[in-house]
Amino acid sequence: MKVVTLDENSKQNLLDELLKRSPNHYGEFTERVNAIIEDVKKNKDAALFSYTERFDGAKLDSSSIRVNKEEIEEAYREVDPKLLEVIRKALVNIRSYHEKQRRYSWFDSKPDGTLLGQKIGPIASCGVYVPGGKAVYPSSVLMNVAPAKVAGVERIVMTTPPGKDGKVSPNTLVAACEAGVDEIYKAGGAQAIAALAFGTESVPKVDKIVGPGNIYVALAKKAVYGYVSIDSIAGPSEILVLADETANPRYVAADLLSQAEHDEMASAILVTTSKELADQVQVEIEGFVQKLSRKAILEKSLENYGYILIAENLDEAIAAANEIASEHLEIVTKDPFQVMTKIKNAGAIFIGENSSEPLGDYFAGPNHILPTNGTAKFFSPLSVDDFIKKSSIVYYSREALEAVHEDIETFAKAEQLTAHANSIAVRFEKKED
Repeated sequence: MKVVTLDENSKQNLLDELLKRSPNHYGEFTERVNAIIEDVKKNKDAALFSYTERFDGAKLDSSSIRVNKEEIEEAYREVDPKLLEVIRKALVNIRSYHEKQRRYSWFDSKPDGTLLGQKIGPIASCGVYVPGGKAVYPSSVLMNVAPAKVAGVERIVMTTPPGKDGKVSPNTLVAACEAGVDEIYKAGGAQAIAALAFGTESVPKVDKIVGPGNIYVALAKKAVYGYVSIDSIAGPSEILVLADETANPRYVAADLLSQAEHDEMASAILVTTSKELADQVQVEIEGFVQKLSRKAILEKSLENYGYILIAENLDEAIAAANEIASEHLEIVTKDPFQVMTKIKNAGAIFIGENSSEPLGDYFAGPNHILPTNGTAKFFSPLSVDDFIKKSSIVYYSREALEAVHEDIETFAKAEQLTAHANSIAVRFEKKED
């Protein structure tokens, strides 16, 4: 990991480096992704099956692209019973947390004859993308599907890349069934996003697409936004640990590596006021990397986007954390709750040495689909709100409208929209004798 003394220049250089990881900076892939989307939009199943064979090595057709009952039963026989038990426990926590996010319609009736309100209801359908490739993520299934179910979405469609044998990981299938997915299709990459956005003969069009993926998935979601809604354009994973001299260096090192192992573009950053802690963390990281299974990915990730920033004081460290706006932020300081009150930008905040980031990934309950690449400054974690839509309600009695009609007409005429003004005025025309 690179050790850097924190100042305005080093902070800006770091931010510039991290932004290079954003899907918005991968223009060379855009043309390729757009071509795939247009092909699937035009040729539907034929294009989808062709790309699945080309990229995933699986030869599928309309009879095999959808996961059937027998495949699900087989998955339940193959999955580790202990994992199934943990999935069910985690789902209880995730559902409980998201149920507290529910919102309800409201109406405000007043004596003057007006009624205003907001009608809230779920979207009709959503598509959930679950990554495959370098790792299998049943936890992402739970995090994407649980808030949709709590919101009341009627049709939840999942796509995930198949293996060369045309099968989906048993762990992913079981997680999908436990969470309540209605339909599962074997499709990945930009072609799966296009299928969900526009529909094919086999895959239904949905109203919204959620879930993280690789650069092709991220760019495809960006391209189809407007035809459908999306949750966000997710970049590579990232963690920032904010620590002082009281932190356990072994814990800090382990937590940094928990995100660095995702892929070569993942970012792991320690911001600390203690040079001694920084040195100790470096030693611990070197020891862990030699023993962990994803050594090559860890080394590349740390080489590219691993940083230890030495701050002069805690306020400077907090300011840096707010500027970086990390996806995951751990606070390991003498008074972490006090520090937490000063954090303005972070996807998820983990407080204290026992609140390790993987606790949020798998079990605690809050969603692990989080804003990345500094977008925590204006985006939020995936939630029940992502699966609802709102309609404004307006009712005025004649008496209520009569009291304000001249004001509305004045406003409309000021904008030279005479038809608007007339729409109100016509209701108060004086009848000729």
